[in-house]
Amino acid sequence: MKIPYGKQTIDNEDIKSVVEVLKSDFLTTGPKVKEFEEKFAKYVDSKYAIAVSNGTAGLYLACLVAGLKENNELITSPMTFIASANCALYCGAKPVFVDITNQGLINEKQIEKKITKKTKIIVPVHYTGLPCNLEQIQKIAKKSNLIVIEDACHALGSKYKNSTIGDCKYSDMTLFSFHPVKHITTGEGGMITTNSKKIYEKLILLRNHGITNEKSNLIDKKNEKWYYEMQDLGFNYRLTDIQCALGINQLKKIKKFVEKRREIMNKYNLAFENNPNIELIKEKKDQFNAHHLYVIKLKNSKIRRELYYYLRTKNILCQVHYIPVYWHPYYKKLGYKKGLCPEVEKFYDRILSIPMYPSLQDYEQNYIIKQILNFLK
Repeated sequence: MKIPYGKQTIDNEDIKSVVEVLKSDFLTTGPKVKEFEEKFAKYVDSKYAIAVSNGTAGLYLACLVAGLKENNELITSPMTFIASANCALYCGAKPVFVDITNQGLINEKQIEKKITKKTKIIVPVHYTGLPCNLEQIQKIAKKSNLIVIEDACHALGSKYKNSTIGDCKYSDMTLFSFHPVKHITTGEGGMITTNSKKIYEKLILLRNHGITNEKSNLIDKKNEKWYYEMQDLGFNYRLTDIQCALGINQLKKIKKFVEKRREIMNKYNLAFENNPNIELIKEKKDQFNAHHLYVIKLKNSKIRRELYYYLRTKNILCQVHYIPVYWHPYYKKLGYKKGLCPEVEKFYDRILSIPMYPSLQDYEQNYIIKQILNFLK
């Protein structure tokens, strides 16, 4: 049996909640969507939450609502999944990459150097679940009148200072993903949180083809009850009641899921902290990591490569998160070149994501630790 780097944790209650919706009158855009949104907003302590079809769709909608367009620029980290930068390209804008700290997070001290008259948005990425220095990023954004959209796809359950990631205390919007390897899952799915009613209403409109039938929002208010209007060019980025039912039930277990992930983290830290071939990425003051990923930094790229293939022979399926975004062929065609962010490239050469998910058994984790330590001897 193979041990993956991440996987969903589904129980009979989750299955039951989905079956109940399948037997109900609504499969999509029904009461479960609103219920999930309200419960999610309450959990992260935001005023509004908008469920969307996936995290990438959420990033795109957030950029559109922020007014990102052709000839604008979006600042983000290249140590992330490609969606954090692609959302700029979808809008005809340019992604601008900032180098990272030794934790894999965007280096806020270098952000200002990359701001131009074209800059519109900063997208800090909470890599592995570690919160970025949001207070400083907010100050930089305010100084240049920029929008901050947190990419918190790794960070449900994480905290920064006394703030829950998702409460938008330091940002205009925060984006989450419910892909199966994330903290909770809806199969595919995502959520945008905000404290702005204006942003919320625009996101709701764009999520559903740009259509509204709310009488108070109609341009032509003197019409029949069946009347609706397309007021903007929107999309079908809705999440279904089936998925939201699963999300509601998963959200009930988020505290337990995060506690288990941190138990796994502590056990790994204890096993590896004195090994000369491993550098750990640990929390600092003001950071609480809910640990979507557990990433180790090996001594060099040769050891990383050999360990990766060795673990595969032992049925331990690790992964590398991430190849620097601008290394991908599509970005090379756009003119991005290696060497752009030296710290990112050194970081990438050494990192390896090892198994981290709530249903990882003690005996499995003991086996993983044993195999890694045996190899590093």
